[in-house]
Amino acid sequence: MAKHNLVIVESPAKAKTIGKYLGKDYEVKACMGHLRDLPKSKLGVDIEKDFEPEYKPIKGKEDIISDLKQSAADSDTVYLATDPDREGEAISWHLKELLNLDDAKTRRVTFNEITKKVVQESIQEPRPIDQDLVDAQQARRILDRIVGYQLSPLLWKKIRRGLSAGRVQSVATRMVDDRDREIEAFQPEEYWSLDARLQADDLKKTVFTAHYHGRDGKKAELKSQAEVDAVIREVENAAFTVRTVKRTDKQRSPSPPFTTSTLQQEASRKLSMTPRRTMAIAQQLYEGVDITGEGTVGLITYMRTDSLRISEEALDATRRFITGRYGQEYCPAAPRHYKAKANAQDAHEAIRPSNVDLTPEQVKGDLTGEQYRLYRLIWSRFLACQMANAVYDSVAVEVEAGAHSFRASSSSLKFSGYTAVYEEGKDEEKEEKISPLPDLKEGETVMPQGFAPEQHFTQPPAHYTDATLIRAMEEQGIGRPSTYAPTVSTILDREYVIKEGKYLHITALGRVVTELMESKFTDIADVKFTAHMEQRLDEVEEGKSNWKSVLRDFYGDFAQNLEQAEKDLEGVRIKVPDEVSEEKCDLCGRNMVIKSGRFGRFLACPGYPECKFTKPLVVEMPGRCPKCGGRILKKTSRNGYTYYGCEHNSDKDEATKCDFMTWDVPVKDDCPVCGQTMFKKSGRGFKKPFCI
Repeated sequence: MAKHNLVIVESPAKAKTIGKYLGKDYEVKACMGHLRDLPKSKLGVDIEKDFEPEYKPIKGKEDIISDLKQSAADSDTVYLATDPDREGEAISWHLKELLNLDDAKTRRVTFNEITKKVVQESIQEPRPIDQDLVDAQQARRILDRIVGYQLSPLLWKKIRRGLSAGRVQSVATRMVDDRDREIEAFQPEEYWSLDARLQADDLKKTVFTAHYHGRDGKKAELKSQAEVDAVIREVENAAFTVRTVKRTDKQRSPSPPFTTSTLQQEASRKLSMTPRRTMAIAQQLYEGVDITGEGTVGLITYMRTDSLRISEEALDATRRFITGRYGQEYCPAAPRHYKAKANAQDAHEAIRPSNVDLTPEQVKGDLTGEQYRLYRLIWSRFLACQMANAVYDSVAVEVEAGAHSFRASSSSLKFSGYTAVYEEGKDEEKEEKISPLPDLKEGETVMPQGFAPEQHFTQPPAHYTDATLIRAMEEQGIGRPSTYAPTVSTILDREYVIKEGKYLHITALGRVVTELMESKFTDIADVKFTAHMEQRLDEVEEGKSNWKSVLRDFYGDFAQNLEQAEKDLEGVRIKVPDEVSEEKCDLCGRNMVIKSGRFGRFLACPGYPECKFTKPLVVEMPGRCPKCGGRILKKTSRNGYTYYGCEHNSDKDEATKCDFMTWDVPVKDDCPVCGQTMFKKSGRGFKKPFCI
């Protein structure tokens, strides 16, 4: 009689893909994530009994549990095939306990990629549940439960109902607050640049631009207009002579393949996807998509990873693909191997396509728009990481004028290499103006055609974006691949942080909570302490530390701080200061304040309850309405699309009402011809303003 095997995975999509590869002897069912957890209604951790957790079946999942129990009882072997990380290991452990599975019939299997070969090989190489991984997840879960359930009530009593605290979210909020304070305290310093327009003595009399470098062979910074004027006086009658011309081939190497962190950063920069959305779409690509002619296929490897490892099999296939599609010169002599960061867990491979021969163009018709864009990003980055360097023909020229020197450089692409497929995005996109250089010779004289001095001021650091905050968290060891996206989502959902455009800003609420955490719970709000705790959890995973000893070490100080905070704040209610806007109340003329409600932030009159006027929160844009000269406001349509309209769109008085609206984005520049506000097309890549 044939054996009956049960395979349990998390999702129906994954079950469908794996079921196709395993055949009729295997029944594949989905548990839909966790089936057992700490109870929502209470702490669920017995601190007196050495942090013993009280796990309960999750309400609403009774039918799934009953069905899995029946299938498990009818099976000879049960394969627990949840995701290959701490969370997945814990789900498998909970399943084993909840379904009362015998050790003899229980097997743990993991799939780094859901392809026929890997699934069939992995099912033949099962292992026991890794208790160290389970304990690391339990320690994290209980730590977060203790902080959340014992600290949140204090925030409710002292600040506002509905607030929450957490180990990683508190530090992430503090990082945004620290950056905003740094920007607020920033004192700009004046500096000047000086460009010389120079004409070469060639047939075309080519004019090029050289930037001031310094004096007597040393770099010098110009701090004032007086210094600039002094340089111009000294060089305007001097001979401008080409001192050096250096021509070199500069090589640029490709970026490594994606990890969870870098995928979230790049998807934010290039696709404007939030970290949460990126991970949701990546999960779909990992679990399997119906592809015409192929059936259900897992398109990428597991997407929660900090490793840069690539299997030899994948490297060989990629090198064959590069040679066949682009030519031998695009494939380097040896495969590229990348070294992970020092604190990486390195449990899985880097994120890559499961089959590099499945190009984005081939599968585009079977994917949603988001799936296609993310798959193309992953596929392109991985392919590029195994391609030859890009080569640039670089020219650097130094021109002397008396004791002063000016420099100019240009580069042109000589061999595209990996850039034929992919180039990494930048957090701050700055257009670099590089004028082409004529064919200059050392000793040649060039003629000055004028000088362009320009005043500048040093700029503060930029506000965090989703991408830069995740990068900073990773660099400082805050959280792990599975926690970056939920952390950023949480601090936005709690309105500790808001997003304006792509930039994150601390709110008055976030600042008040952070100040309380810093003064009363120093460890939890401390970046280094939180990073150290992540290392302790890694040690549990590696079997070097006992998970309950980590909890004991943490709880002693935490309980003392909590008790002291309760005493210090007895009878105190901390007020969150109102954020005062420039908007005037339509009824009484007071400056309106920003409030939070069930449906997000809105403007309210501070004269409540005498004046109850409220209206939606709008963002003022640069420029002026081209019809009536009023302010231009950023608005949202009923379908969720952003548009821009005059502040007088909703005026009841026909004399002042203005119907101007546009999908184009107003910019701060005015048209040099008619003086009206300029606009640019919405969307990525549109930079050139135009007159409306």
